[in-house]
Amino acid sequence: MSSQAIAPAAIAGEVPLGTNDLNTKTPIKHVIVIIGENRSFDHLFATYTSPSGDSVMNLLSEGIIKQDGTPGPNFAKAMQYQADGTGSYSVSPPKASAYKTLPPPIVGGAQSASDTSPPPFATIQAAANADYGLLPHALRLLTTGATGLPKGSVDTRIANVYSLPSGPFQLTPGVPYDAYAASPVHRYYQGRQQGDCDASKATDQNPSGCANDLYPWVEVTIGAGSNGKPQPSPFTDATTGEGAAAMAFYNVAEGDMPYFKSLADEYTIDDNYHQPGWGGTGLDHILGFFGDALWYSDGKGNATTPPTDQIENPNPQSGTNNWYTQDGYSGGSYSECADTSQPGVASVAAYLQALPKPVAMNCEAGHYYLLNNYNPGYFGDGTVDTKDTYTIPPVPTPSIGNVLLAGAVSFRWYGEGWDQYVQNPSASTNVYCNICNPFQYQTSIMTNETIREQVIGDTADLYTALQSGELPAVSFVKPGGLNDGHPASSKFSIFEAFTRKIIVELQKHPKLWAETAVFITVDEAGGYYDSGYIQPLDFFGDGPRIPLIVVSPYTKGGHVSHEYSDHVSIAKFIEANWGLPTISNRSRDNLPNPVQSGSNPYVPTNGPAIGDLTSLFHQ
Repeated sequence: MSSQAIAPAAIAGEVPLGTNDLNTKTPIKHVIVIIGENRSFDHLFATYTSPSGDSVMNLLSEGIIKQDGTPGPNFAKAMQYQADGTGSYSVSPPKASAYKTLPPPIVGGAQSASDTSPPPFATIQAAANADYGLLPHALRLLTTGATGLPKGSVDTRIANVYSLPSGPFQLTPGVPYDAYAASPVHRYYQGRQQGDCDASKATDQNPSGCANDLYPWVEVTIGAGSNGKPQPSPFTDATTGEGAAAMAFYNVAEGDMPYFKSLADEYTIDDNYHQPGWGGTGLDHILGFFGDALWYSDGKGNATTPPTDQIENPNPQSGTNNWYTQDGYSGGSYSECADTSQPGVASVAAYLQALPKPVAMNCEAGHYYLLNNYNPGYFGDGTVDTKDTYTIPPVPTPSIGNVLLAGAVSFRWYGEGWDQYVQNPSASTNVYCNICNPFQYQTSIMTNETIREQVIGDTADLYTALQSGELPAVSFVKPGGLNDGHPASSKFSIFEAFTRKIIVELQKHPKLWAETAVFITVDEAGGYYDSGYIQPLDFFGDGPRIPLIVVSPYTKGGHVSHEYSDHVSIAKFIEANWGLPTISNRSRDNLPNPVQSGSNPYVPTNGPAIGDLTSLFHQ
């Protein structure tokens, strides 16, 4: 893409104005997208009720739990089962008996505070020296919440941890909201199994046939993966280091997540917003910004075959129950999903084709698609990463960034810790998330120094821009590892505080605030259980529900939207607002807006379909 589409005038933070920045279909001239980490909708909003009176689909409204977090009259709807994973991989393996009690959750996070190996920090001063993403009074959050328990032990902070009934359980007050907790598995083939989607179980109310009832079983049988290693011996429900961590939820009715609850009460949320893929951070950021998955290449745009140990094989090793043969390599994995002879692919393909309305895989022949997390092909200075084995080569796939450049609409990715990362990518103190930045994968952006420096910056640049009251038309904001809310390595209370700083600074400028919409979400559910409907869109997803809060003068009222949407919906909103084309002829932003008028108001009758979120706003 050429930089000629951008006008020469520059605004604060060195982001040139786009000549079409003000040519919008709505009064919204600025969009800010803030992306935290790894929480499902039910995990956070399990007991939420809207002051507007709008209905909310969650554990409380479904009767799965009561407002105090204890089991409700319909608790059995969320019952979790064991399964038989001794044959070939299946997205819906044969179920055995239900768990009488859940496998005890394992502790997550540091045992004690330390200034040399945070988080958490031992002192406020050390936290202040390391972090610039929180308001001063919130720095204390970086010093609290150590577990007090040895790594790998049962989390005895949880009430009745050895006798939890087979379903969702409340973390608090045993594990305080402001404390570190466990991180469940969040990988592609594991997620597919946790969803337990069976086309023969499809109904009008649940046309995907997903039961969402194998979450703990997947956690304790394979967890975050094998990397091709043999199953450890002895092997117990604690070996993978998770237990039933996936079934935990917070209780907003009892004071958990206070800031985001207040935003939900005043503005708008969507209780039908989803992670776009079944995998983790990498896949879900990629799908959200490309509207498509990325594939392995020779770095010059030609598809080729990745190393054998990086190709996924979720078939169980001999003599094991669901211990995968090759679960990628160091966090990543590729699958040639157009070829149903490839391990794992046949089961997904069979499920999609057996649905009452069959769903296309959207996989190109000969392409090995990345399903989890590998580093992008470029370092921050635009040089190719040839040192790291766990790197997807530079990609030619277009993104929403290319659409914005071609449309002369200014944008920037603000990644916390970017400046330090550019100077020293291997620094031990780096908090920057390189797998989160979609543009860092792209040859078209990373090899053009002018554009690269124009569209990627640090959150420090965002704060400068906010203080001056000037922003690019579109701002994508990613907190670093301390502030992103990722379980075990961060806390959601910190992500709330990170977001609060941005909104506080924004609202100091009435004119800017009057024409801005802030989309607050997370990359994916993080492996946490969710009870919502999941719409099959293609081989990659959709996945479970995640939170979306939209803060704007045009979303006031505590409204709860039920529009079916995922991360690509934000791209669709941007395209609709600025009159831009779709990313490519393959990308999900070509899907229609949903029609939801059937027996289940959460299910599109014209699917596959995802919304553009314009219905969340009023003028």
